[in-house]
Amino acid sequence: MVKNRWLLVAILVVSTALILGCAQEQQPTTPSGEGKVETLYFGAPISLSGKFAEEGKASLEGMKIAAKWINDHGGIKVGDVTYNIEIKAYDDESKKENVQSLIERLATVDNVKFILAPYSSGLTLAAAPIAEKYQVLLNSHGGASDYIFEQGYYYVVQTLSPASRYQTGFLDMVKAKDPDAKRLALVYEDGEFSRAVHEAAREYAKQLGFEIVYEKTYPAGATDLSPILNELKAANPDVLIGGGHFADGQLLAKQLAELKIDLKAISILVAPTFTSFYEALGNKAEGIAGPAQWEVGVKYSPEAAEKLGIEWYGPTQEEFLSAYKEAMGEEPPYQAAEAAAAVLSYAKAIEKAQSLDPAKVREAMNDLEFMSIYGVWKIDPETGKQIGHEMVIIQWQNGEKKIVWPESAANAEPCYPMPTWDEKEGGATCGS
Repeated sequence: MVKNRWLLVAILVVSTALILGCAQEQQPTTPSGEGKVETLYFGAPISLSGKFAEEGKASLEGMKIAAKWINDHGGIKVGDVTYNIEIKAYDDESKKENVQSLIERLATVDNVKFILAPYSSGLTLAAAPIAEKYQVLLNSHGGASDYIFEQGYYYVVQTLSPASRYQTGFLDMVKAKDPDAKRLALVYEDGEFSRAVHEAAREYAKQLGFEIVYEKTYPAGATDLSPILNELKAANPDVLIGGGHFADGQLLAKQLAELKIDLKAISILVAPTFTSFYEALGNKAEGIAGPAQWEVGVKYSPEAAEKLGIEWYGPTQEEFLSAYKEAMGEEPPYQAAEAAAAVLSYAKAIEKAQSLDPAKVREAMNDLEFMSIYGVWKIDPETGKQIGHEMVIIQWQNGEKKIVWPESAANAEPCYPMPTWDEKEGGATCGS
């Protein structure tokens, strides 16, 4: 009797799991009789703890806002089925081994066919071969390294601009403001993303006539950069580019200030795009710039899309800002916008393909082009690398992030040269 009872319980548990697992195929028809409404899951191994937690949390919120907008505006229609999007997220704890197991879980246990890549190039590079193995699409919203897209993967596509283009705009800006600027230093994290950024920037700088007077990497997780920065100070550069991610970028700026290493211009990856960067550094952040995939104040709009002759898709800038502020209590960094754009690109491609087959959706992406809050989305069909989107350069001025480059996107003039550390200690800002 006891054995039979446990057998019945087991059957019920298995039956319930099967019913839940098949929910995407067995939802009821809509009241109007126009077709079924089903849930379609987009998987997201994302850093909610560990090194990339700040960027990961912003990314996840961007995904959720985009999914809600899609659901509120008719969902994704494939034949007579309407799909509402739900983000199935797992915390990868900023660890490569976790990313790989989570991609496998999403593909095999959760039966998810469309995955939003983890944040950072290193974690995306770890995810790519697993996605390729199981033939599920992996959309990179936070992995910029060109190397990822040079491995011949078919199921991996990119939403953000590649790493090779991150610091080139800043160098163009410096040369436009000061043709005589020559002495350039590079100090950056020894990671996949930052190496790719600065290797490309180094070569581009040489083309512009810069002299590389100092170059040094530091390990991930570094807590003291003063030995490197003292060497840097002795090299007497005019301009510095560097950083890697949020924590080390903030540390780099803080110790430049402590050691009073004056430069005409500084561009640091990732960290300056967050409001918490200025909150932590205060006036020391004045004049510090950084490349951004997107920024509050960009001009992307339905009207801009119409002028280019391409479709607008997704929330407006105002709708996106309002939704993010309501959820997070602050303005969104670019990581939120690029993650939202990745979700929107999946939705457009699925509807274009009229299929949930990852291979057919990947094929539909080859000639997909649209504009969203994030700008233009268009990939190179052969590599999956993003070719439609353009970077902007932001700079902290009078306690506000301003877009200073390119001129077509700018809402402020570059502050060049930036105030010295002594001037900033005396209260100077970029506007004073």
